[in-house]
Amino acid sequence: MVNTGSTPVTVIGLGAMGQALATAFLDAGHPTTVWNRTAAKADPLVTKGAVRAETVAEAVAASPLIVVCVLDYAAVHGLLGPAAEELSGRALVNLTNGTAQEARTSAQWAAELGAEYVDGGIMAIPPTIGTPDSVILYSGSQQAFNTHSTALDLLGASKFLGTDAGLASLHDLALLGAMYGMFAGAYNAIAMVGTEKVAAAEFTDELLVPWLRSMVAVLPMLAEEVDSAAAVSEERKLVERVALTNIIDTAKAQGVAANFVNPLQAIKDNT
Repeated sequence: MVNTGSTPVTVIGLGAMGQALATAFLDAGHPTTVWNRTAAKADPLVTKGAVRAETVAEAVAASPLIVVCVLDYAAVHGLLGPAAEELSGRALVNLTNGTAQEARTSAQWAAELGAEYVDGGIMAIPPTIGTPDSVILYSGSQQAFNTHSTALDLLGASKFLGTDAGLASLHDLALLGAMYGMFAGAYNAIAMVGTEKVAAAEFTDELLVPWLRSMVAVLPMLAEEVDSAAAVSEERKLVERVALTNIIDTAKAQGVAANFVNPLQAIKDNT
């Protein structure tokens, strides 16, 4: 049910993530206007009480809080450009994945139009939006974030990183890089044992996940070493070099590409 006392919100971009964002606002009673290039994607949201805007300009004009979640920043500017006059006096929260420089450029563009700009990085998947498992990183206009924090908190745990609009994207991509590194290592491990007909699911459930979970506990120690510029012992360096060499040699012997591990060995060889 729409709560007329809640801040109206517009969501532009109704892919899986955009749908989840709009649903979170609707479920909390926010008057929600939605727009998507393929208009039919709004149908499930309209059934829940959302208002379908016919144009981006109409969508922007409908709310003081505009949330955009599309493919890339080129799409953001391509969609909002024709509606630029409507942005003045509104808060633009861009949850589109992009680079820190793109975020800073977008913040400057929005400021020139009289809008308060907040950039965001979604550390969640669509099904977890609005749950404790969702974390959203924000940076940019402190005023806009403070004004709309109650609405934004509906999407997940909010973390404001600072007034530099590029900080959310920087942290987002750093975290995604760590995630993809883990995935790459997992695929490499599964491929190696798979050469001996070990089932991927069995290996992952019984060994890989417990092992990686235990290794997460090591990360704070590594961070402390970086912050303190602590020297790594020669013994540890030697052990790590030998292990990486053995991983590469075994992968090659099993017919598995060692592309993932080679750069790690190069780093260790130069430290």
